[in-house]
Amino acid sequence: MAEIELPSPVQVPAGGLVGRLSGGSLWVGLFIVAGFILVSLAAPFLPIPDPNVADYAAALQPPSPAHPFGTDDVGRDLLSRVIWGGRTDLVFGFVTTYVSLVIGVVLGAVAGYFGGWRETVVMRLVDTMIAFPFIVLVLAIVAIVGPGLAGLYIGMIVVSWTMYARITHTEMLVLRERQFILAARTLGYSDARVIVRHAIPNLLRSNLVFSMSDMVLNVLGLASLSYLGVGVQPPTPEWGVLIAGGQTYLLTGWWISTLPGLVIVVMGVGFSLLGDGLADRLSVSTARAA
Repeated sequence: MAEIELPSPVQVPAGGLVGRLSGGSLWVGLFIVAGFILVSLAAPFLPIPDPNVADYAAALQPPSPAHPFGTDDVGRDLLSRVIWGGRTDLVFGFVTTYVSLVIGVVLGAVAGYFGGWRETVVMRLVDTMIAFPFIVLVLAIVAIVGPGLAGLYIGMIVVSWTMYARITHTEMLVLRERQFILAARTLGYSDARVIVRHAIPNLLRSNLVFSMSDMVLNVLGLASLSYLGVGVQPPTPEWGVLIAGGQTYLLTGWWISTLPGLVIVVMGVGFSLLGDGLADRLSVSTARAA
């Protein structure tokens, strides 16, 4: 009896549809994020009105060629205020995200590498911070420091480092048993060199991917707290302040709150796409290295 040959499983090439989709997400996200950054940095050189100059004769004008985003209740150009507000929000997001990343990666790596009392202290602190309500802790710090960016910077960093520490600690428990870490220790390298030169570069991949989502959350946190009146104070342009300023004009001046809100949505989509693209690229690089 002739043998029946079963069809072989379909092999999906590494650069197939999934690869093209992930590459598209990466480049679209990078384009959006880079556009936000470049426009915000170039704000002083753009031909736009001063964001804080009022023109009562032009108050509550809808979007037009002269004012693409319309004007607010005192006649300030809303597009100019959105662009200048992006400088505040993006700088806040980058600082709070990547200062937290450095703190969390270092503490998580130390806890996972050494274990013992260091691991107990760091991870119990992480558990305590995660269990504590985020908004209550930030508001408590703002109440001590006072309304404004200083309290929000401190509050966000105090809260945000914990997730990076947890991610790093979990991966370090596996990484410390890998052959190249054991070889480095056998060769007599110091613990600091093993952690900094050999472990942390391998721990940054997942943390960098998570930082894209954390960046969005931190910007949204600033906008939310500014909307509540405990963040950036008027007349300084900031996205949350702009949305709060237009809530009483939703029927007569819908653009005051709606357009800055849409800008925040587009920014969030850009960072999310960039994070997805980075995750796919880094996973492919890891698979090829393996």
